Amino acid sequence: MTAERKIRVLIAKPGLDGHDRGAKVIARGLRDAGMEVIYTGIRQTPEMIVNAALQEDVDVIGLSILSGAHLELVPPIMALLREKGLDDLIVLVGGIIPNEDKPALKAMGVAEVFGPGTPVSEIASYIKRAVEEKYSAASGQRG
Repeated sequence: MTAERKIRVLIAKPGLDGHDRGAKVIARGLRDAGMEVIYTGIRQTPEMIVNAALQEDVDVIGLSILSGAHLELVPPIMALLREKGLDDLIVLVGGIIPNEDKPALKAMGVAEVFGPGTPVSEIASYIKRAVEEKYSAASGQRG
């Protein structure tokens, strides 16, 4: 990862959940932490999210899901990422996620799951660490 390029994060609200206050707080906090954040808004389809990730050349996708539909919404997003050759993106899920569902999400390829009340600084630190590890493992070069 070059020092000049900011980490690019896509924050998306998949499904019909219309509550986006938490997603907006995370987006602002990550911007304050020096990242470039693209917020797609509410009611995004898997196709809209993956296309935005492709067009915006992001490093990370953060999915905010409060509806309880995470086990229905995440699989098609992960499948589309693989189909488009974006399966190396770091995918994070935040929201109301029962602990017993976290292993299933991680088995799908989700890097980490953050629950309500997670400090934005913890999420930002995780992203910085994960992106650094990803690019140092891939020879440290990024466009």
